[in-house]
Amino acid sequence: MPHDRRRGPELAAGGMAAVTQRSSRPTFGSRSGSPSNKDRSILYIGLGSNLGCRGANLGQAIEGISNISRGDTQAGVRLVRASSVYETEPWGLAGQRRFLNQVLESETAISPFDLLNELQTLEKELGREAGIRYGPRVIDIDILLYGGAVVDEPELQIPHPRLHQRAFVLVPLSELAPDLVHPALGISIRDLCRQVEGKTGVKPWVRSKG
Repeated sequence: MPHDRRRGPELAAGGMAAVTQRSSRPTFGSRSGSPSNKDRSILYIGLGSNLGCRGANLGQAIEGISNISRGDTQAGVRLVRASSVYETEPWGLAGQRRFLNQVLESETAISPFDLLNELQTLEKELGREAGIRYGPRVIDIDILLYGGAVVDEPELQIPHPRLHQRAFVLVPLSELAPDLVHPALGISIRDLCRQVEGKTGVKPWVRSKG
């Protein structure tokens, strides 16, 4: 869940601040703020697990996300669709078990920063512990996209700063929203998926493997 502020070459030139200024989409800069309009925002969340019973870990994460309500079911997270589950090669650190990855499409009125806090709490409840970067984990829950928001804060970056580099995210995300345009890069998810390396390491999960 913690985000690294380093970005790929597409975002390096001019920096995220410049990208944000060029974008006409809403930007969330306040930790306590809510979306600028009263409508619920479309949210994409990435899930990953490579420790224990990986499939069960994803299922528990989905259940936990669906139960986020902050005391008001209308202000919580409503799950809309889930991608297929994919078994994927580790990214960033070799020599570990393959991951299971999945993307959820949801709706929420919770602000990005409050949502981050909820998801980090859920990770801990499911057994996530601090470890080496890109290393094994019981569960990983990432905010990938939040409507058209662009957030660039030390503790939270939206879109996820490595979204465009990760086949294990782009393949399931493209399954759900191929025509969705990355709000900072201005490129569709379909085209990002076509360009990304590593798609051969992303395979539909055979459920009996656990």
